[in-house]
Amino acid sequence: MQEQVKCLIIGSGPAGYTAGIYASRADLKPVLIEGIMPGGQLTITTDVENFPGYPEGIGGTEIMQDIRQQALRFGTDIRTGMVTKVDFSKHPFLCTIDEEKEIIAETVIIATGATARWLGLESEKTYRGFGVSACATCDGFFYRGKDVAVIGGGDTALEEALYLAKLCNKVYLIHRRDEFRASKAMQKRVFETANLEVLWNKIPAEILGEKQGFMKKVTGLQLTDTQTKNKSQIAIDGVFVAIGHTPVTDLFVGQIDLDAQGYIQTKPGTTQTNIAGVFAAGDVQDPHFRQAITAAASGCKAAIEAEHFIMNQN
Repeated sequence: MQEQVKCLIIGSGPAGYTAGIYASRADLKPVLIEGIMPGGQLTITTDVENFPGYPEGIGGTEIMQDIRQQALRFGTDIRTGMVTKVDFSKHPFLCTIDEEKEIIAETVIIATGATARWLGLESEKTYRGFGVSACATCDGFFYRGKDVAVIGGGDTALEEALYLAKLCNKVYLIHRRDEFRASKAMQKRVFETANLEVLWNKIPAEILGEKQGFMKKVTGLQLTDTQTKNKSQIAIDGVFVAIGHTPVTDLFVGQIDLDAQGYIQTKPGTTQTNIAGVFAAGDVQDPHFRQAITAAASGCKAAIEAEHFIMNQN
C-alpha cells in the first residue's frame, strides 16, 4: 500500500523539526520520519547556552522537545521509523519506510544530520557531556579560565583550539603525528598563541575523571607517545574531540550529488540539491558551521523552497 504526500521530511533534529513547522504553516501537510535518534545530536548535549530564546541556558533535549511540540502544534505528522530506501530517479519520489511501507512524495527534505567522530574510548562515553565534547563553540563557555585539551590536527581542531584559547587558561592541542595537516595560516596562529601548547606524537589512552552518584567531571588525560609508547598525563578540566564529522548520507549514495566527504551538495545560498524537488537542510549539507541555529535556519529555507517548488509544479 502506498501513501501520497506533498512533503516528506527525513530526519528530526533542529533542521527537520523547523522544516516541519514551516511546511505545516504552508499547508503542505508534511510527514516527518524521526529516524533512530529523535531530536538529533542536540539530545546528547547537556547545557546549551547559545540558542536564542533561552537566556539562562537549557538542556539540548529540552530544546528539541520544545521545537518538536511546536511542529506538532502546527500539524506536522511526526512518525517513528526509518527511511530505508529512496528512489529519486523520477518525480514524484518513492521512499520506503522500515523496508515495508512506501510513501510517494512531491518534495523531500533531507535533514539526517552528521555525527561526530569519537575516539572510541570507554571513558570517553562515560564523560561525554560531563567534560567531553565535540563542539568548542557550543560548550567552550563552561571552561572559561580552566585547562582543556583539543584532539586533532586538521583545520577544525586548530580552529577549536584557537577559539578555546580566548576563554581558557591553558589549551593543549594533541596530535598523533609530528606535523599538522591544517593550513599554514592556521598553524601560524596556533604557534603564536601563548597559552596554547602542542603535544606532538601523542594519542589519548584514557580520559581520567571523578564520579559521585550522577555527578561526573573530567580531571585529566592519559596519553601514549606514538613513537616511544611511553605514557604521560596532563591535568585538565575538559576534552574537545575534533577529529571530524560523518554526514548521515549512506542512504543517498548514487541518488544525489555528494562531495568527497559525503556531505550533500546544495546550490549556493539555497537548500536545493541536483534533483529538483529534493532539498537538504542542516548538518547533512553543512561541514562548516554545524550549529543548531544554522540547522534550524536551513530547515526554514528548505520548507519555503519546497512550497515554491510545489506552487510552480501546479
